[in-house]
Amino acid sequence: MMELLFLLLPLAAASGWWMARRGTPLRRNERSSPHPAFLRGLNYLLEEQPDKAIDMFLELVEVDGETVETHLALGSLFRRRGEVDRAIRIHQNLIARKNLSVEQRGDALFELGQDYMRAGLLDRAELLFQELVELRLNQQRALQSLRELYEQERDWAKCLEVTERLKPLTDHPMGVAIAQYHCELAEEARRAGRSARAQAELRSAHEADPGCVRAMMLEGRAALADGDPERAWSLFMQVAEQHAAYVPEVLPELIEALRQLGRDDVPGVLEGLARRHSSPALILSLSEVVAESQGQDAAMELLTRYLSRYADLAALERLFSLQASQAPEADRPGRDRVRVALEVIRHLLARQPVYQCDHCGFQARSLHWQCPSCRCWGCVVPVQPEPIIGDEVLHERRLA
Repeated sequence: MMELLFLLLPLAAASGWWMARRGTPLRRNERSSPHPAFLRGLNYLLEEQPDKAIDMFLELVEVDGETVETHLALGSLFRRRGEVDRAIRIHQNLIARKNLSVEQRGDALFELGQDYMRAGLLDRAELLFQELVELRLNQQRALQSLRELYEQERDWAKCLEVTERLKPLTDHPMGVAIAQYHCELAEEARRAGRSARAQAELRSAHEADPGCVRAMMLEGRAALADGDPERAWSLFMQVAEQHAAYVPEVLPELIEALRQLGRDDVPGVLEGLARRHSSPALILSLSEVVAESQGQDAAMELLTRYLSRYADLAALERLFSLQASQAPEADRPGRDRVRVALEVIRHLLARQPVYQCDHCGFQARSLHWQCPSCRCWGCVVPVQPEPIIGDEVLHERRLA
């Protein structure tokens, strides 16, 4: 019932606007009565009979074209509630009316296109939005909807085409999205074995967004695959300098580039990166390298120092795993305690998000270049470990 009341509030406001527009100011003893179809429609909504309510509201449109805004609001509310079939019915009926102004018809076409998008009828939605663009009705919103539609279809070439048409109509910067479209096209070209085309797309990505971290990462991986570890190393270090949070995403390739270059300072390089920007993936890779070169005790000491500053479940799991591997067989109680601790940590770790959107807070366990929640490009970053506030830091804060 509460949901229905929220549905009625905008309708009541729209009806007040409608009646205010229809007449001159009323004298004190004069009363204005809405059309009977409108009251019956509201009554049907209160009785949770939406189909009958729709019939009443559609009848009202035939009586007075000035109530179109009410029906547009009603259709939009049905769509947001997931009742797309009812929203489509309302908007289709509006479009069929001959007493609509050009602007009202444009609004109804746009809302119907949104209905089709919500229902998954992308081909129908595309035709409506294209029609609006050609008629120059709701042009900016139609182009934005076309861009969202083509993103769903992963048609990146059309995304670029629509975005170029949208740029002059909006103050919102489009460079980040354009760069990401070129990166998508570069990955497609690379998979198809078209290296030259992939490089051209990445150059276009840099032109649109000079700081595009994804383009740097793709260039580095391509250089490594093409047998150019020197260039790959240079590009990966650019990622570390300009977008340190993404270092974990290129860490395996960065280490491989160092090894192909014949460098034996992998632990030193990783330690330098960790000092500048600690992250779970980086400290785990460093602990593996240290364990191989200096032994497990050195790796455990490294993890212990790190965990004294950061609350990191992944590092804690690695520390307990190393501890378990060194526990004496005779110490059965001690081994059981470590095993139980590991099970708890792994359970918590499996539920912990690895990435988070800086724009809306969406959390995920895999990297999305476009946030599935807010549709923002390039805003999902690896989650960083939470610093542990020690006694000294607390004391300094109290003094301050």
